[in-house]
Amino acid sequence: QFLNISGADIVCLQHEFGIFGGSAGSHLLKLLGELHMPVVTTLHTVLKDPAPEYRDVMCKLSDLSDKLVVMSHKAEDFLQDIYGVPREKIAFVHHGIPDMPFIDSSFNKDKFEVEGKKVLLTFGLLSPSKGIETVLQALPAVIEKHPDVVYIILGRTHPHVLKSQGESYRIMLQQMVHKLGISRQVIFQNSFVALRELGEFLGIADIYISPYPQEAQITSGTLAYAMGTGKAIISTPYWYAVEMLADGRGKIVPFRDPDALAEQINALLDNDNERHAMRKKAYTFTREAVWTEVSQRYLEIFREVRQNRIRHPRPRYSYVEEIKAITSFDLPEIKLDHLKTLTDDTGILQHANHTIPDRSYGYCTDDNARALLVAVLGQKYLPANGYGLDALAGHYLGFLLHAYDVESGRFRNFMDYSRQWVEEIGSEDAHGRALWCLGKAVAYLDNPGQLAVSTVLFKKALVVAENFFAPRAVAFTLLGLDAYLCKFSGDSDAKRIRDILADRLFVQFKNHGTEGWPWLEDALSYANAKLPQALIVSGSRMQSSDLMNMGLGCLKWLLAIQTDNHHFVPIGSNGWYQKGGKRTRFDQQPIETKAMVDACVEAYALTRDRQWFENAVMCFNWFLGHNDLNMPLYDAKTGGCRDGLMVDGINQNQGAESTLAWLLSLMTLQKLYADEIFNQPPLRTMDFK
Repeated sequence: QFLNISGADIVCLQHEFGIFGGSAGSHLLKLLGELHMPVVTTLHTVLKDPAPEYRDVMCKLSDLSDKLVVMSHKAEDFLQDIYGVPREKIAFVHHGIPDMPFIDSSFNKDKFEVEGKKVLLTFGLLSPSKGIETVLQALPAVIEKHPDVVYIILGRTHPHVLKSQGESYRIMLQQMVHKLGISRQVIFQNSFVALRELGEFLGIADIYISPYPQEAQITSGTLAYAMGTGKAIISTPYWYAVEMLADGRGKIVPFRDPDALAEQINALLDNDNERHAMRKKAYTFTREAVWTEVSQRYLEIFREVRQNRIRHPRPRYSYVEEIKAITSFDLPEIKLDHLKTLTDDTGILQHANHTIPDRSYGYCTDDNARALLVAVLGQKYLPANGYGLDALAGHYLGFLLHAYDVESGRFRNFMDYSRQWVEEIGSEDAHGRALWCLGKAVAYLDNPGQLAVSTVLFKKALVVAENFFAPRAVAFTLLGLDAYLCKFSGDSDAKRIRDILADRLFVQFKNHGTEGWPWLEDALSYANAKLPQALIVSGSRMQSSDLMNMGLGCLKWLLAIQTDNHHFVPIGSNGWYQKGGKRTRFDQQPIETKAMVDACVEAYALTRDRQWFENAVMCFNWFLGHNDLNMPLYDAKTGGCRDGLMVDGINQNQGAESTLAWLLSLMTLQKLYADEIFNQPPLRTMDFK
């Protein structure tokens, strides 16, 4: 709305994967679909072999953009050949660079205390994808012939690497330097320098080295900057370098080949004429890449797309209308304040007195398993903006690891605040919930340590589940197995147990259900929707129509019982709903709403029946006040959720189970919306004359 009323003529989008929310950055599509003005999108990454969701997002991004700007001709080819983008929709513009003078490299060397030295330089955010180790391995052969060489490695560690791996890569490089005996020739400049200082560092370099270890690099700002200051450059043959360094503008050496790199460095240091000719060619070639030239080129593109929009007004595609229909109300932002309030260095506490943690009830495995799931899904789908989810996931996973009793093969559930277990073995239901969340963690975790621990713990805890008969324990285990098998589809033992448990649950429904009561028990109690959900997902994975039909039929019946006047009414916990009796209306608990949201989403994913989508939204709205009391349970101030609806009002306590049910439901809806946006079929009706 702000952009549409701002009077802006053009929206210029700088697109890079990993910085926009939603699966593959799909949240961005909703914004673009609602803009009234033309969109010019600059693509900083174009994937050659994209995963399906990334390809879908790129195709829809192309649909919603009036022009796609790329910084290499290779990217032009990819867009046409892989994504089917029309040639006339693509514009090539060089990666912009500052206009720096062509100076002698010796001019400022005294300022950096390298006067009289031959300076090699690599700069940029440090990460294993830079390939610095190849240069270090080449240096002894260079130093042997040119003892006056120094190699400057300029740049801080990449923040994503720092978050996941700390300074391990830099430390590895420093250890390699010590082992190779080249400490006096290698300078680590661990800082992010301003443009002026960067220009001075580039100015003193005799050779710039760009040693990326793989070809999939469609652009490189560091290479463009080095060429723009007139550096002699040696690079590995990644896509952008091969294109930019052609016709004598640089030297190419094979990936991860220290000997070839050393040979080229020595050759250039031995031949001043060749090195200076290469410098001149690079500098001259990049004059059209300086910011003044690039900005003029962008202005030309802006004028072109604006005139084209005036001459050929873009229709309001049904795709855009579908986006509006999907997101007919705005979902709240995810807020983790209360989750963190309930969490200490042991795990998440069970209960709260209003919003204050109530330590008298201690902890339980149930809640810590669900908290792990929130942290894992948050790491996968939320933007990296300081949530601290990696550390939270470690806390909750540590609790589960401690809760698992090796001797019995079972999880203990309840722990008091003094960290003493109050039971030797937890219930089958608690064990199943732990398996459900661990299976999800295995499917979604990127942290290698957490993934390893989750996988091993899941496999150990799965053994006893083969003998579970409690329906909810079986259902939760099946949901965990389904997620686990998404990651490790070849695990034959996991599939064997899945088949046994799915058949067991199906038989329980089949043998106990009747036409008027198609349920496997004589009462509806808690988390009911998890049972048909387990039949649906297992049937889909096993390609069993019997399981899927049973699950869908039971879910439809269950939803009808819990719907009144177009709003969701969970089975009340004060007596539940006994077969042949009258269903209890209160207390209504968030856990049942969360279970129904999940089940409806799975039913929609299987059938693509729009009614299931609408049912999921209806159930979710229970949290926001579309319920019997017309009162919201979600607390926008804390990000938590009140514990339930009572006949005389709301239970104002915000315990872990309720807050986790809310957060997981919100994440499920946000992902559903994002998936629906990029699952709309691409449109190719635009006229680009």
